[in-house]
Amino acid sequence: MRPVFVLVHSPSVGPSTWAGVGNRLAAAGCDVVIPSLLDVGDGEPPYWPRVVAGVARALEGRPAERELSLVLHSNAGLFAPVLVEHLGRPVSSCLLVDAALPERAGSTSVTAPDWLEVLRAKAVDGRLPPWSQWWDEADIAPLFPDAAARAALTAEEPSLPIAYYEQRIPVPASWSGVACGYLLFGPPYEEAAADARERGWLVEQVAGLHLHQMVDPAAVAERLLGMADRLRT
Repeated sequence: MRPVFVLVHSPSVGPSTWAGVGNRLAAAGCDVVIPSLLDVGDGEPPYWPRVVAGVARALEGRPAERELSLVLHSNAGLFAPVLVEHLGRPVSSCLLVDAALPERAGSTSVTAPDWLEVLRAKAVDGRLPPWSQWWDEADIAPLFPDAAARAALTAEEPSLPIAYYEQRIPVPASWSGVACGYLLFGPPYEEAAADARERGWLVEQVAGLHLHQMVDPAAVAERLLGMADRLRT
């Protein structure tokens, strides 16, 4: 039996980013869960426990012994270690998709110091504008397959507190024993893919821009299935 595919969106955006891939995986006979992390920025830090709670909530009703394949896009990749440690369920693989990598041990900063300064300049009363408003139109428009997909993303994306990007996320030792893969779309994540390769992970590419799972969900779903199957053998 294949694992439950848990498609985790970056807290900077929303679950619609995985809807097309989820539909393709379900059509292939897979059990698919797409947690919503839209409330992660509510309240005070630390924020990472809310990521774990959001994924755990979405898995309610699935048998505790069912294996999971955690599929994490972009900023969500940083939460893979705490999900493995705290979900209390067997994880057969973690697949990071055009994602930031957690540190190998210790804790992980959510963003680099220079980018954190850029974000602080964008914040108003401690909160950032929605992610799609951070970029020039020429940069953001090509990410979407059509106006409907863009509207779905912008309708749900949150305004996160700057404190979300100031947090550090623990890297529990249990993380090191999980089979991992990295699916690269393209720039600027080549360095992360190279790091994944150095760690001995399975690394593959479906060429595209950062939201390519919305552009070609069939190709991305097919590649994720193949990678998850390889990591279970």
